[in-house]
Amino acid sequence: MVLLHCCRSATSFHSLKTFSRTFSKTLTFRLTPYYSRPLLPLVVRPLSVSAVQTAGAATTSATDDSKVVKPQWKAAIDFKWIRDNKEAVADNIENRKSSANLELVLELYDKLLNVQKEVERLRAERNVVANKMKGKLEPSERQKLIEEGKNLKEALVTLEEDLLKLTDELQQEAQSVPNITHPDVPVGGEDSSTVRKMVGKPAEFSFAVKDHVQLGKELDLFDFDAAAEVSGSKFYYLKNEAVTLEMALVNWAVSEAMKRGFTPLTTPEIVRSSVVEKCGFQPRGTNTQVYSIENSDQCLIGTAEIPVGGIHMDSILSESSLPLKYVAFSHCFRTEAGAAGAATRGLYRVHQFSKVEMFILCRPDESDSYHEELIEIEEDLFSSLGFHFKTLDMASQDLGAPAYRKFDVEAWMPGLGRYGEISSASNCTDYQSRRLGIRYRPEPSASSSPKKGKNSAPTQFVHTLNATACAVPRMIVCLLENFQQEDGSVIIPEPLRPYMGGLQIIKPKHIQN
Repeated sequence: MVLLHCCRSATSFHSLKTFSRTFSKTLTFRLTPYYSRPLLPLVVRPLSVSAVQTAGAATTSATDDSKVVKPQWKAAIDFKWIRDNKEAVADNIENRKSSANLELVLELYDKLLNVQKEVERLRAERNVVANKMKGKLEPSERQKLIEEGKNLKEALVTLEEDLLKLTDELQQEAQSVPNITHPDVPVGGEDSSTVRKMVGKPAEFSFAVKDHVQLGKELDLFDFDAAAEVSGSKFYYLKNEAVTLEMALVNWAVSEAMKRGFTPLTTPEIVRSSVVEKCGFQPRGTNTQVYSIENSDQCLIGTAEIPVGGIHMDSILSESSLPLKYVAFSHCFRTEAGAAGAATRGLYRVHQFSKVEMFILCRPDESDSYHEELIEIEEDLFSSLGFHFKTLDMASQDLGAPAYRKFDVEAWMPGLGRYGEISSASNCTDYQSRRLGIRYRPEPSASSSPKKGKNSAPTQFVHTLNATACAVPRMIVCLLENFQQEDGSVIIPEPLRPYMGGLQIIKPKHIQN
C-alpha cells in the first residue's frame, strides 16, 4: 500500500459523487487489514498467505475472484504523476528490485479513467432528463422521460460498481510501488552499500576471544535453554548484571536523546494492523516479520516507529510545532522468519527485545538535515561507548519500501568475528505521513496577505524519520565481546556506570571478592 514521495494531491473523497468530480486530480488509496482468523485467546502467530485466504470472510469472500477486498483506510496517491513519470518510476522499481507491476498499475488506471468519463457522461444526460421533467409535458412525453431516466439510472449503477471495483483493484496492485530513492543512494544489492564513516579500530586481545554466548554462560547472565522450554527458540532470560545492564542501556539512551531535545515516550506494544500498514510494513506471506493476534485487527509491534508514527495520525499540525522529536522505549516482537545459522545465535537475532527508537516529524525541506542529525546522534552514542563501527549508505535493494535513504551502523563483534548491524536511520519523506494522514499548515509569510475569506494556508504532508538509539540485545553482544578480559570479566563502559549503581566490572562469581 505504497505512496510515492513525489505524490502531490491529497484530497480524499467521501462519496462517489465527490470522487467523480475530483478523481482526475486525486485518488485515495484504500486498503484492508491483512488478517482475520479464528480466536485462540491472546495467541499471536505470523501471518501467512493461507491465513489471509482463509480469513477473507470478514470483508469479502476470498474464493470469489469477482469481489475485491474493501479497503478500511485511505491514503493519497497521485496516479497521474506516476503515468507522467513512467520511466523514472520504472527505473526506481528496477533499482530496488521491487515486485511492483507498473504496467498493470497504469493499465488499470487508464481503464478506470475511461469508466469515470462514461459515468460523467451518463450523469450529465440524467441531469438533462431531470431538467426537462420540470416543465409542463404531455403524459406520453413525461413517461418517455421517466423510462429514459430509469435506464440511465440502471446504467449508472452498473458503471459506478465497475468504477469502485477498478479503484480497489488499482489500489491493491499499486501497493508494491516503493517510495522514490535519494539520488545519492548506491544502486544494487547490499554489497553495493558504501562506507560513509569508519570509527575506531578492532579491539586487540592477547588471549583467546569468547563470544557473548560463552561469556554470558560463564558470568551467569543468560538462560537460553529455560527460555526455549518456556517460550521456544530465539527467546532468552537475562539474569543478574545483564538485567541492570539492559536497564542502564535504556536509561542512558533515553537520557542522551532527551539532552538533544527529544520528548520521551513509552508506547503501546499492540497496535491496529492498519497502522502497521500505514507505516509501510507489509507482513504478508510466509516470511512475515509481524506477529498477528488471531481473530483481531491487532498485532505486536516490531519497532516503536509504528505506534509513534500513529500518535499524530489524521492530524493537522501547526508549522510552529515542527519539528516534533520523540524518543520511545518499547519491547519489540519479530518472527525473524528465515533467520538461521551461527550468525544469528545467542542474542544477535531474537523474537523479543527492548529498544529505544528516535522519531522525527518535520517540514519537507528539513528532512535531509534531520537525517544527518539522527545518524550523527547514533555515531556519537556508539563512539562514547568505545565501539569500533562503520556507517553505511545502504544500497537501493536494501531499502524498505518507505525509505528514501537509509544509513546503517555495523559494529565489530570480535566473538562473532564480524560486523553486525546495531542501528539504522531512515528518511521516509512523506511516504508514511500520506498514509497516516499527518499534515501541517504552513504559516503565512510576513510579505503575504491572505485572500479574503481565506484564513489559512493549504496543508502539506510532513516528512518522517526514524533511527535506533539502542537495540538492547545487540548492544549487550557488543559490550560483552569488546570489553572482555582475560580472567573472564567484562568492563562496563564509563557512560553506563552511573546507570548501574557505579558498577565498573562484571566478574565471574568465583572471583567477585
